[in-house]
Amino acid sequence: MGGAELFHVAAAALIDADGRVLVQQRPPGKPMAGLWEFPGGKIEPGETPEGALIRELAEELGIGVEAACLAPAAFASEPLGEKHLLLLLYVCRKWSGTAEPRHAAALKWVRPVELHRLEMPPADKPLIGLLDALV
Repeated sequence: MGGAELFHVAAAALIDADGRVLVQQRPPGKPMAGLWEFPGGKIEPGETPEGALIRELAEELGIGVEAACLAPAAFASEPLGEKHLLLLLYVCRKWSGTAEPRHAAALKWVRPVELHRLEMPPADKPLIGLLDALV
């Protein structure tokens, strides 16, 4: 097997009371700018996926999430240039604060079925069907 370095990312499908999921738009100047993605980010050395996600959601959206409210849902495995992306998706239905786009170009609440119409990174696409089944 090839020795591509694994790039671990934790992301959240935040689901509101109406069963809609939050996606954010990647800002200009970033790789894959303009694409819609689940909020989250890189798992730093020494961090758990849940710990990374709690930190990223606070930084990116200004919301507070507890580890107990993060339910592992799905994962994606996707080549990403020289590295290999392993994306861990959690479902979260409870948080404190109101999500705001601190690092994203925009936020959007959509029904899972509507995700198919959005331009999303390759790793996020296989998660849509799984998410649709869960919600």
